[in-house]
Amino acid sequence: MFLKKATLPLLIVFGMGLLAFAQEFVPHPLSGDFREEMTTWFRIIGGFAMFIGAYSLLHLHVTRIRRQMAGWGYSVFVFLGAAAMIVVGLWNDGVGPLADAEEGKTWFDWGYYFIQVPCSATIFSILAFFMASAAFRTFRAKNLAAALLLIAAVIVMLGLVPVSETVSKALFGDRQVFARAKDILMDYPNLAAKRGILLGISLGAISQSLRILFGIERSYLGGGD
Repeated sequence: MFLKKATLPLLIVFGMGLLAFAQEFVPHPLSGDFREEMTTWFRIIGGFAMFIGAYSLLHLHVTRIRRQMAGWGYSVFVFLGAAAMIVVGLWNDGVGPLADAEEGKTWFDWGYYFIQVPCSATIFSILAFFMASAAFRTFRAKNLAAALLLIAAVIVMLGLVPVSETVSKALFGDRQVFARAKDILMDYPNLAAKRGILLGISLGAISQSLRILFGIERSYLGGGD
């Protein structure tokens, strides 16, 4: 009955949560040792989580290839790329995975800097067009709030692009009106809203942590209870 009700895991979570909270306020060497020990265990758990994530990724792409779902050819490239990077990483210019090869000259470095980085930059450049399209739909002045959002967005964009300096000089002389207006919007209303959101997130994290510590939130135990 003790284990079926998940009492032991809840007690462990409660005890470790109190210790992790208290060690921040206890200036004692034992508190520092506890922090170092917990950091080590976090790294170990993170390593297991990485293996679980890798298994989930492989299982997803294997399923897509086996069922020949839409875009399953890209899943083949996932395995080919992963296998190639593992091989060149272990080879390490013939000196092995643990030895120091010449920096910036290995096949692993070449694959990362000339394949991975350009592909990532390409994906982000494509996302810029989707963001521009979404912004166009969002910033339609259908009401007062949308109109204010549109005006603020235009001012911020004008303050960031280089052409605003030329326009500002032509209209207002040496005063950088658009850049100054952008700074005012970012430093005052935007920062105030951001701090309010961060404060709300912090209060939500605190309340969720208390729910977990006192056993109110038990979804991490599984079973849906």
